[in-house]
Amino acid sequence: MASFTYVASDINGRTIRGKETADDYQQLIEKLKEKNLFCTSYTELVEKEEKARYKFKTKDLAFLCRQLSSMLTSGISIVRALNILYTQQEDKKMKAVLLEIYEDVQRGRSFSESVASKKGVFPMFFVSMVAAGEASGNLDMIMQRVSDHYAKENKINNKIKSSMTYPIVLLVMMLIIMLALFTFILPMFMDMFSSPDEIPALTKAMMDFSDFLKEKWYICIAIVVALVFAVRILLKTPSTRLKYDELLCKMPKVGKLMKTIYTSRFARTMSNLFSSGMQMVECIEKSVSTLGNSYIEKVFREQVIEDVKQGESLSNAVTKTNIFEGIFTSIIYVGEESGTLDDILAKTADYYDEEADTAISKLVGLMEPMLIIVLGIGVGLVVASVLPALYGSFGAVAN
Repeated sequence: MASFTYVASDINGRTIRGKETADDYQQLIEKLKEKNLFCTSYTELVEKEEKARYKFKTKDLAFLCRQLSSMLTSGISIVRALNILYTQQEDKKMKAVLLEIYEDVQRGRSFSESVASKKGVFPMFFVSMVAAGEASGNLDMIMQRVSDHYAKENKINNKIKSSMTYPIVLLVMMLIIMLALFTFILPMFMDMFSSPDEIPALTKAMMDFSDFLKEKWYICIAIVVALVFAVRILLKTPSTRLKYDELLCKMPKVGKLMKTIYTSRFARTMSNLFSSGMQMVECIEKSVSTLGNSYIEKVFREQVIEDVKQGESLSNAVTKTNIFEGIFTSIIYVGEESGTLDDILAKTADYYDEEADTAISKLVGLMEPMLIIVLGIGVGLVVASVLPALYGSFGAVAN
């Protein structure tokens, strides 16, 4: 379905300008004739890729899919369902996106085409599942599966946020304590030294650092901000991001825990896509793209997908990568042999969802002792700096 702007004449000879959608020029002429208009000129509009004005959150997608599934199952048409979702939506940005989709579908465009045209608004998994649902005629069932998928993703995200609360509070408290020690406590002991020559090297270094914090605090803030921006820019660079993601997978303890989370996400996505009737290669491509790890995605695109294209089984191709643990590849093998790959992956995903929760708790648990160690080092440096002054004052009192 294309969009045209036209210039036409009515039966009274007046010039009419407007916009109309049609499959081609011939259909445009027919539509204008039905309105008693004679087309004198037309221009086909080329659609530009839209920038994401709003990106649907996981929680929003879970709710949207659940509502769509319920309405479609009860016999409501997709046009009417989208109209209900649009009118009931309170968020202005989300409402605007839903209105555009509703208008597109009302004009004859398919739901999947409209969703796919909103670049960056919807994740590729959602777009693929909508297209598969329309192609199979089971959009209501597909939307229910997608709703369950995003509900579980949202649960994991909430788990991560709640687990990170304590380490963040601990980090803030650590920074406050360190600043208080270096800017208020440490300077109080300077007067205990009778001569600058008596100040030990460590104490002098700590005092210089304390003076720098008090007098050049804006430079410290600028350095921190610059480092944050530098890290963000570097992680957006493909080569750097690839190295970082590879390191994340190969780090002791952390790598194993991260792979558990990736296994859960891969199994869930693969199960939903494969059960929707999508081809194996496309399922693999879209499943690894949801992991958020460029290293695993690169390995799968260069090895697994190529092996599968050449006729090798998915279980053998995945085993060669050494990314997922052996028990998971064995489960894939059983699913392939029994012809129930989608069902067995769904059950496996349930198991790894629980394992992912445990992995998240362990990852957060690794951060806490690291923060405490850093705080201990800072306190130790301050104590080591003031001890000579304390010993000196005690000696003076004794004499």
